[in-house]
Amino acid sequence: MESGGVIVDETRLSAAFFDLASGFAGEVLQRFTNHRVRLAVVVADPSAYGSRFSELAYEHRNHASVRFFADEQLARRWLAYNPIVKC
Repeated sequence: MESGGVIVDETRLSAAFFDLASGFAGEVLQRFTNHRVRLAVVVADPSAYGSRFSELAYEHRNHASVRFFADEQLARRWLAYNPIVKC
């Protein structure tokens, strides 16, 4: 866990995460959002998991809690420079 959230590499995720019909990815992303814990998911090529998953990654490009990154360095930078501010 980084000081500003969690980084998860695609190799650590199950196949169910990438199969959006399973609903697993939605559950995971919603839990991180609900608990205000930032999640950076490192996926080198989202399109390798299908067009729907690629769309999900694209839609989260500016999300406050959950974002997808092509490499870990970018994920760490986002977590380091964008701390969560609790109201």
